[in-house]
Amino acid sequence: MLLEINDLTLLYGRIQALHGISLHVDEGEVVALIGANGAGKTTTMRAISGLRPVASGSIVFDGTDVTRMRADLRVVRGIGQAPEGRGVFPGMTVVENLEMGAYTRKDRSGVAEDMKMVMDLFPRLHERRKQAGGTLSGGEQQMLAVGRALMARPKLLLLDEPSMGLAPMLIQQIFEIITRINEQGTTILLVEQNAQQALSRAHRGYVLETGRIVKEGTGRDLLHDPAVKEAYLGVA
Repeated sequence: MLLEINDLTLLYGRIQALHGISLHVDEGEVVALIGANGAGKTTTMRAISGLRPVASGSIVFDGTDVTRMRADLRVVRGIGQAPEGRGVFPGMTVVENLEMGAYTRKDRSGVAEDMKMVMDLFPRLHERRKQAGGTLSGGEQQMLAVGRALMARPKLLLLDEPSMGLAPMLIQQIFEIITRINEQGTTILLVEQNAQQALSRAHRGYVLETGRIVKEGTGRDLLHDPAVKEAYLGVA
């Protein structure tokens, strides 16, 4: 088991955002976390990456309890994140943004290999490599955010709403690339409002409602679950 979360609670001031959630991600999996706005999906991701302190419960990654570990040390351990909203550095070039993803690494030859891998995965980034991040389209910025996270050579890649704000053709392209990244050996935890695409690509999934896990199962089973279809797939 690569990631194990047990009975996690998290507060925003006096408001409890997560109510004792438990989930796990096995090595090699794509696991989807779906739910409506405000369900706690991004909060869960921030807890895993160390950007939000938890009130109680535990987060164990690759055999180590990281619940109280600093966010930057979690990156070194192997947790990479492409955050909601992309978060590219607007004044830095595409290459500089990607180099920032590798800031914890000392293996220059490995970084160069991964730069080539990211450029091969996202040919558009190679075309735009000298362009400032802030001048890219929304789809290109999403590619850059994912590529930057991959530059840390993560064991676990956290993808938070990778399809948000993208045209349908680009959504399909992003999800195809997510599948390729997984096939190349990277484990993925995916937060996504596009439940159809997410569950179609995921080995397993969890449904989060108001800070609680209310369903879990294989991606296929959740896709065909009547309650999930009605709530998240627009099928009555």
